Amino acid sequence: MSHDGVRLHGVHHKGEGDLAFVVGHGFTNNVRRPYVSRVLARLARKAGVVAFDFRGHGRSEGRCTVGADEVHDIEAAVLKARELGYSKIATIGFSMGASIVLRHAALGESRPDAVVSVSGPARWWSRETAPMRRVHWLLEQPHGKLAARALGVRLGGSWVQAPESPLEVVGRITPTPLLIVHGDLDHYFSVDHARSLHRASSGHAELWIEPGMRHAESAATPDLVDRMAAWIAVNVEDEE
Repeated sequence: MSHDGVRLHGVHHKGEGDLAFVVGHGFTNNVRRPYVSRVLARLARKAGVVAFDFRGHGRSEGRCTVGADEVHDIEAAVLKARELGYSKIATIGFSMGASIVLRHAALGESRPDAVVSVSGPARWWSRETAPMRRVHWLLEQPHGKLAARALGVRLGGSWVQAPESPLEVVGRITPTPLLIVHGDLDHYFSVDHARSLHRASSGHAELWIEPGMRHAESAATPDLVDRMAAWIAVNVEDEE
């Protein structure tokens, strides 16, 4: 359960060592979606995995706030991983989940030992692609909440005040190791989002622009997942 009282449901793939990956999915996804579960299973070959459905998604309670209050969900997952006995925690987020792990690493109480952001936005209200214009239709139009329910998302109300964007907070993640991964064919967010985040980190983050990759979990190949896991293992070890 998150500290603001939202009951969350998820999965735990037990690992043999002291490292766990806490994974945050993208908007409209959940841990039972085939391409999400494939990523989780691949990560579980390398370490423990703790993954929750964000609020308003899948089997979790509450309503989706599209990246604002979901910081509490990642915090709860990190605490759960520590409760399960893992002493090293890396957070990995995809798309909406990428914005959330960045905000959590900058603002959360239980900071992770490493962070990986995949296919994430730098700014809110991005409308430069057709898929994002459709997302904003869901968020802003009167019938959007009904349409979102058909996609498996229970939306909350509009933001009263916009939370700080990933671009505004990414500089606060230093010195925690940070990897930013983005596909050069991403059809939701252009590579400019990843490059902006890298610049805002003042060079602290490592940036991978993946040739031929589209968006988030559905585009994450086994090779990419393995490379991210290897990067985490090396950087968590270096932190000791």
